[in-house]
Formats: sequence, C-alpha cells, structure tokens
Amino acid sequence: MKVSASSIWKSVKDIRQRSPVVHNITNYVVMNNTANALLAIGASPVMAHAEEEVEDMVRIAGALVINIGTLSPHWIRAMLRAAHQAKKMNIPIVLDPVGAGATDYRTSTARELIEEVPPAIIRGNASEIMAILKEDAKTKGVESTTSSHAAVDIAHELNRNYGSVICVSGETDYIVNANEVTRVLNGHPMMARVTGMGCIATALCGAFAAVNHAFAEAATQAMAVMGIAGEIAAENITGPGSLQVRFLDVLYRLSEEDIHRYLKIDG
Repeated sequence: MKVSASSIWKSVKDIRQRSPVVHNITNYVVMNNTANALLAIGASPVMAHAEEEVEDMVRIAGALVINIGTLSPHWIRAMLRAAHQAKKMNIPIVLDPVGAGATDYRTSTARELIEEVPPAIIRGNASEIMAILKEDAKTKGVESTTSSHAAVDIAHELNRNYGSVICVSGETDYIVNANEVTRVLNGHPMMARVTGMGCIATALCGAFAAVNHAFAEAATQAMAVMGIAGEIAAENITGPGSLQVRFLDVLYRLSEEDIHRYLKIDG
C-alpha cells in the first residue's frame, strides 16, 4: 500500500463533495468536538445512541463509528444492534476501544464488540490495543502507558484473528494490515493536551472509510490529515485552547498544498 499526498487529497475532495453521513455512537465527553471535526472536513455527523433508532440511522450512513468512552448497558446494546445492521448492509465500522485495560468492563466490552462483528478499522492507543488480547495490559484512565511501537506485534495478531485494519496512535501512528505496516509521522505534542483528539481521529477514520473502502489506505489518510492539521494548528498558539479552535479551522481550510508540504509517511 502506497499512500501519497495526491491520494489523500482525492479522498478529502470526495468527503467534501459527497458529505457522507457518519453515524457516531460515541462518548458524551467528545460529542461536540467530534461532530465539529467531521463537519469541518466535510462529512455529515449524526450522534445517535438510542436502541430504538440506531438500526434506522445506520441505514442512511456511510460509516458507523463506535466509541466506548462512556459506557452503560443500554449504550452497549445499541452498539451491538448498530454493528449487526452495518454488517448486513456492508457499511464500514470503526471501533475506538477507549480505556480498554483500565477496567474489566471496558475490556470485555471491546472484546465483545470485536468478536460479534469484527470492525473494518480498530483505532486506539498502544495500551488499548494491547489490552484487547493481553490480560495484563493496563491503561491509565484513557491514556496510554506505553509507546505505539510496542503494540505493533499485537496489532498484527488482531489483524490475523479478525481481519480488521489496526491503527495504533501515538507519537508515531502505525497502521497494520496483513503483512504491511505504515507509519504516519505527522502530529504535534500539544495535541495530547486537548481532550478527545484520539476520538476525533477515530471519527475521521470513519469519514475516510465512507469514501474509500480500501480500509488500510483510508485509516492512513485519516491519520495523516489528523496529524497535518495538528501541526499547522500548533503554529504560533498560546496553549491547548487555541489549538482546539485552530484545529477545526485548519481541517476546514486544508488544501492540497498543505498535504504535499507537511506529509510524513513511511511504508
């Protein structure tokens, strides 16, 4: 798989022209951030988690994003209903196992979702990805306790077991599919000081997967755009508050020239 600035730009244009509906069953900490980021890139976000409507909402979506950040039993039931509907309709599912490894409840929920309906893409930090398969993997709250590189072997195993593209995010993002590993080197340290940036990355994976069903490529494109926007937004800021606002502006105004100038991909 070779991801170029031109291919990324093509997908950005496709999102802006087609405005795919991205159905998010996500946590209430990041709903506003996630919806605004999807709007900024050109997608149409829907935040719907009621069991009574998720199947209907999936029917109009281009992608389903499931994020386990704020769990409760009825949300889990809704996630499973939506995932099964998406599978019936061949709609890509992107899973964010937020905080897997922090509690048994989170870890078992992530595993159940993956076992029931393997997602097209699983995106998480190293600790979350490792916790899906390793009983002794631990997460500090929703933050990773290890580097992204440390989870690459586990990512390969997850990919072999379930067929999902695995995206391990961190200072370097690793996208693992079959025997391929692609590294995305874009991003800025200040992004870690803004809540929900990882959740936004997952939502962007959904937007790109909606227009590009080569899911490893779609995940790589999304992470590259995420990192590039973060780098540009971090120029001449005073702190995380201004980064958050500028990030949305950069996503909205992102150009082909920006992608060519900033893109750093290896693989």
